Amino acid sequence: MPPIEAELPETELPDGQSRLIAAAVREALARRRMSRQALADAARISISTLEKALSGRRPFTLATTIRLEEALGLPLRTQAPAPVAVAERARHAPEEFGSYTREAVAFLEGRYLTLRPSFGQAGAIFAYRTEIAWDADSARLVFREAERLDAPFAQSGTVSVPNQSGQIYLVTNFQGQYRLAVLGRPTIQGEMFGILTTLFSGRGTQLTPAATPIALVPERGALAESAQYGRIAAGMACEPTYRRLLDRVREDVFAVFPGCGEGTA
Repeated sequence: MPPIEAELPETELPDGQSRLIAAAVREALARRRMSRQALADAARISISTLEKALSGRRPFTLATTIRLEEALGLPLRTQAPAPVAVAERARHAPEEFGSYTREAVAFLEGRYLTLRPSFGQAGAIFAYRTEIAWDADSARLVFREAERLDAPFAQSGTVSVPNQSGQIYLVTNFQGQYRLAVLGRPTIQGEMFGILTTLFSGRGTQLTPAATPIALVPERGALAESAQYGRIAAGMACEPTYRRLLDRVREDVFAVFPGCGEGTA
C-alpha cells in the first residue's frame, strides 16, 4: 500500500515533543534491530517523511505519530513530560548559541522575506520565507524556511546571537553537515543582510560549496500582503525592489568577499 497521510490531522507537534518522539523512535528501532525503511512501510508513511522528522528537519505531525504508534505498538506521545511552569524553564540559550534571554532577542522574532541569487538561473533572484521564533522547550530562537520552490531542501535550525561579534547566525546542522547564514544586526527597518554559506548541486550528484549574498526583510505592512516567492526573473513586477534589497549586501558593505575584486566583489 502506498504511503498515506492525508486521512489524519496534519497538526504539527511542538518542537520539544517532536525531539522526544524522535528519540523514542530511534531507541525502538535500535532495540528491535528494525530499519527505518521497514518502519516507514509498516506505518504507511514515506521514508523521506520519517528521515526528516527523525533528523529534526521538520516536526512530527499528529498523523505521522499516530501511524508510528500503531506500527511500533508504543505510546510515543506519552514520552513527552508534563508542562512545567515558565519560571522553571531555562531562561538562557545554551552558551554555544550566545546565552541570550528571550527578552534580549525578541526583536528578531517574526517572518522574513528571504532573498539570494538563484543557483539555477543566471541573473534571477531566489525568494522564500524564513520564520524565526522562540522555542520554550530548548530555550533558544529557532528558524524554519517556508514557501521554497524546492521545498524538500527547506532548512531549519538554531539562531545564534553572540555578544562579541555583533552578528547573527542561522545554523543548520544535519548529521554533521553545516549550512550557515551570517547576518549583520537589523537595520532600523529590521532588515538583515549578510552571507550564506551552503552547498548546491553541481554536475550529476556532486555537491559544491557556495557562498552568496543574502537579505532578510521583515514581512509586515504592504510586504506581508504582496510578497512573491520562487524564482524572480527580470520583468517581474517585484524584481527591481528585490534587486535593490539584495544589492545592499555589497553596496552598503554588510559583507565583503576579500580577494574577489575591489574587496567587496
